Amino acid sequence: MTRLFNDPTAFADEALEGFAAAHRRWVRSVTGGVVRAGGTPDGEVAVVIGGGSGHYPAFSGLVGRGLAHGAAVGNVFASPSAQQIRSVARAAHGGAGVLLMYGNYAGDVLHFGQAAERLAGEGVEVRTLAVTDDISSGGPGQPAERRGIAGDLPVFKAAAAAAEEGLPLDEVLRTAAHANARTRSFGIAFSGCTLPGAGHPLFTVPEGRMAVGLGIHGEPGIGEEPLPTADEAARLLVSTLLKELPDDVPTPEGARAAVILNGLGSVKYEELFVVYRTVAALLADAGVEIVEPEVGELVTSFDMAGVSLTLTWLDDRLERLWRAPADAPAHRKGALEAPAAASGPREEEADDTAAVPPASEESREAAATVLTALRALAGTVDEHVEELGRIDAVAGDGDHGIGMQRGSTAAHRAAAEALALGAGAGTVLTRAADAWADRAGGTSGALWGTILRAVGTALGDQDAPTASRVADGVTEASAGVRRLGGAETGDKTMVDALVPFADTLADAVAAGEPLTGAWDRAATAAGSAAAATAELLPRKGRARPHAEKSLGTPDAGAHSLALITRAVHGVLRHDH
Repeated sequence: MTRLFNDPTAFADEALEGFAAAHRRWVRSVTGGVVRAGGTPDGEVAVVIGGGSGHYPAFSGLVGRGLAHGAAVGNVFASPSAQQIRSVARAAHGGAGVLLMYGNYAGDVLHFGQAAERLAGEGVEVRTLAVTDDISSGGPGQPAERRGIAGDLPVFKAAAAAAEEGLPLDEVLRTAAHANARTRSFGIAFSGCTLPGAGHPLFTVPEGRMAVGLGIHGEPGIGEEPLPTADEAARLLVSTLLKELPDDVPTPEGARAAVILNGLGSVKYEELFVVYRTVAALLADAGVEIVEPEVGELVTSFDMAGVSLTLTWLDDRLERLWRAPADAPAHRKGALEAPAAASGPREEEADDTAAVPPASEESREAAATVLTALRALAGTVDEHVEELGRIDAVAGDGDHGIGMQRGSTAAHRAAAEALALGAGAGTVLTRAADAWADRAGGTSGALWGTILRAVGTALGDQDAPTASRVADGVTEASAGVRRLGGAETGDKTMVDALVPFADTLADAVAAGEPLTGAWDRAATAAGSAAAATAELLPRKGRARPHAEKSLGTPDAGAHSLALITRAVHGVLRHDH
């Protein structure tokens, strides 16, 4: 992969374009994703799924009759942006509402939530559901902490089959929630995956060992065990899942289950079949009736060598939905009747970004300084992109540097275009905010979009920016990030650097210090706070299941914020 494709910033767009070209029977392209080629039948709920690239056939390969109506696909291991999700949802909408479904990761939760708010504001009835099947990422009493991995498929399929039965939106949502509550997954790996353009995997497993309890974003497992035989691997997977049954399945004896043995990227199908033979025997010994098992690559992690086992405990309704026919590029079963009539492909709405609001001369002058600051910001990210990726890979997926680079570059470009059209400081920043969130995706995209928009709103386009207005904007940015992400200081996130930066800036400005000096104090506070996160254990995000591994390493988001605030200070000092 690294030899064939070395530009990770363009990977998702080009991969999605190629996928759509290869599968025109099933899908057509829209901005940020794909939808069914034949559209959504009038009056049918549209199930729109999504997540990052690197997991094929999830998510674009699961669009087709009997499965999803559309899929929004983000950058490598990063959620699609709210704008991408909105675009796909509007193109898929059949008039009966939209159910947005995704794995339970911070970036996906943020962007799908924002997209749902925008769609609702435009009159589209919308609901959301996060899949939470990975038992290694949260205890039995912590479903909200669990990641979504290969259990995506049975949950997505239950919702889509319910939608094709003509059920209303809230009933489709209840069906999806019921399938999610009855789905459990557990995975093991023998090597990590390598991102496009990278020269080494995100994590390695010692010789003769395997990682257990891993996710699908290149995160290391929660532990290690001796390398097993195929039979031993099957016993570990089955015994782990049978230890935790849904509340309404008291015993495996006599229960029915949809079974998925999922390859994570480089385990050959023959090897999967060898493992499955023992999985099937062990489940039969436990009294479980297996219903239409799936063995193959369904939710991958690039070239990771590993497998996961998923059990969805079926009742009569869920079994009917699991057995229902489907015809998607990567998942087909049964025979479908002729499709119901659809109103045809829906046109995407074009956003008018040419016109800008009127601005005062003072604000346009300040906008030039804003553009210089964004140029310095992007340059700093470029300089440190590999370092940010290495820090993030210690307990996460290693994509922080790539995401920050993609977002900051897009923000600078959008700001330059707005300035050329005569925009004031506020509009330049809000255009940059939208571009960052849209191009970066992921958690950092949503949060940096929030930061830039808050400062831009505080500055506006009419008055000359003052130190007080800047401080107010940063204070609102700090509050907005905490509202959106749910993190507080001590959680080992960006917030640990953002809060002291905002508080120090506000205090210094309130004491009468000029903006340049106040910003210097605040950037120093952010740098110290970011360094101190090395001694914290993460309580939020993907790093949380690997808390001990992150000790001694600062949080990547906090570190990047500290670097950026220092770079912006250089611009302010020169400008004044």
